[in-house]
Amino acid sequence: MSPADPTTPPEPDPASAPEGTPRPLPAEKRAAAEAIRAVPVRHYGRWVAAIVSLAVLGTLVYAFAQGKINWGAVPDYFFDDRILSGLGKTMLLTVVAMVIGIVGGVVLAVMRLSKNPVTSSIAWFYIWFFRGTPVLVQLMVWFNLGLVFEYINLGPVYKDYWASFMTPLLTALLGLGLNEAAYMAEICRAGLLAVDEGQTEAAQALGMSHAKTLRRVVIPQAMRVIVPPTGNEVINMLKTTSLVAAVQYPELLRAAQDIGQVSGAPVEMLFLAAAWYLILTSVLSIGQFYIERYYARGSSRALPATPWQKVRASVLAVGRPNGGMA
Repeated sequence: MSPADPTTPPEPDPASAPEGTPRPLPAEKRAAAEAIRAVPVRHYGRWVAAIVSLAVLGTLVYAFAQGKINWGAVPDYFFDDRILSGLGKTMLLTVVAMVIGIVGGVVLAVMRLSKNPVTSSIAWFYIWFFRGTPVLVQLMVWFNLGLVFEYINLGPVYKDYWASFMTPLLTALLGLGLNEAAYMAEICRAGLLAVDEGQTEAAQALGMSHAKTLRRVVIPQAMRVIVPPTGNEVINMLKTTSLVAAVQYPELLRAAQDIGQVSGAPVEMLFLAAAWYLILTSVLSIGQFYIERYYARGSSRALPATPWQKVRASVLAVGRPNGGMA
């Protein structure tokens, strides 16, 4: 028997290893495992779906390109002063109406969860009424409420005819904001119910009041549940502002319609308005992603990758042989 090579470390004895230490594979099995070559799965269905999707997209682009639409009018009026003014009014309506909706939704959610039957019943009736009627109907009712109330009288503070008081801007804010509060109430209620009751009991054991417990303990934890649907509501609100054109408020859609009537390109101006809505919703979607990512901190799951991280990972994966690790 040849003497052992002094430069080769001796094989560890599995019997002498501490209890719980994973035992190494035998040399034969280790060599067989190293000889295995991983081959990535071929997803042919994805290629077929991509080709079909591109074909459908190309057909649609060709059809619209051959249609009787003056596409040159879209860039001509894209940055028109009237369009930009309507764009600013649309953003103003979206922000203010969402503030009204969020504040009202939090109040209604707390009222709905109250043990006081009167308070919870008022919140339930409000949510039932505003969720059960269309937004356009609510806007028209606010705009024509002068048929019921001839004038508004707040004593020495303010007194005027309803038609003068209820301007198109105020009509839009009340119609959109109060309707949004009903939906935000249910979103906030779901977020508050998602927080474990033990958190509230622990805060009360420390001597915190009910309001302070909500502000310091419950609501911050509920934000992880509230933020995603709230982001959807903001995007939906941006598009719902187009309904206020019915009450003569000159937002984006109304400005596009006015330009279309004067320029003789009404359909082209609708495409222009749609392009601006797509741009704004894309910006809001990016903001929603980062807000969700911020409130996801501290959870047991890993934070979602940012768009730049996804692009970087895809680029690096292309250079890896057979889809393996770099």
